[in-house]
Amino acid sequence: MSLLELHQISKSYGQGETVVLALEEIDLSVDGGHLVAVMGPSGSGKSTLLTIAGSLEEPTSGEVSVDGSFLRTMSRNDKARLRRRTIGYVFQDFNLLPGLTAAENVALPLELDGVPTRKAQQAGLAALERLGLAERAGHYPDQLSGGERQRVAIARSVVGERQLLLADEPSGALDSKNGETVMTMIRDACKRGVAAVVVTHDAHLASWADRIIFLRDGHMVDHVASDLSDSPLVTPSA
Repeated sequence: MSLLELHQISKSYGQGETVVLALEEIDLSVDGGHLVAVMGPSGSGKSTLLTIAGSLEEPTSGEVSVDGSFLRTMSRNDKARLRRRTIGYVFQDFNLLPGLTAAENVALPLELDGVPTRKAQQAGLAALERLGLAERAGHYPDQLSGGERQRVAIARSVVGERQLLLADEPSGALDSKNGETVMTMIRDACKRGVAAVVVTHDAHLASWADRIIFLRDGHMVDHVASDLSDSPLVTPSA
């Protein structure tokens, strides 16, 4: 089942001679259980693609649907509810709340959606533990390193029952070991039926995806299916 559909998506900024075309007639479908990597040079429209897919920005033209619902027909409150329940988003700048601990940041989306505090905190702690952050759960963002803040943001995006995961350079602040840990979590989410789209400049990280698309000057110029047989995330059966 397709959880994300982008149909003829275009996005422009400005008017007249100053208009900048960020995306032009992009078509993309991502099924549940699949990981798509998006690559391209700086300014190619990668981050804009994610913000539109995540209902954080409106396209100039085209249709976006998430889990069968068309975003253009949704109110602002409906979109906020969709992001809490269905979409997990990992931002480049983490977007952690400075007044909350790591565990509280991870649990917050669940609590906002009505999950009892204790249950939400247990789920948040479990996600942090999988990323090696159990001992840092009670620390505030300014007490964490950049890599630790990135892992907290990853944990927040995968906790709960979200069906679509959008990640903008999720390994950008991590070393190779922690980058693999993050990708393992994303792949595990896909095994549960989650659809994931990851923007990255790292070809090795992109090779773990089921599909790689390339953007250049707002156009989708190529796409390939990745061979996961050589991925460190694939373990031969005993």
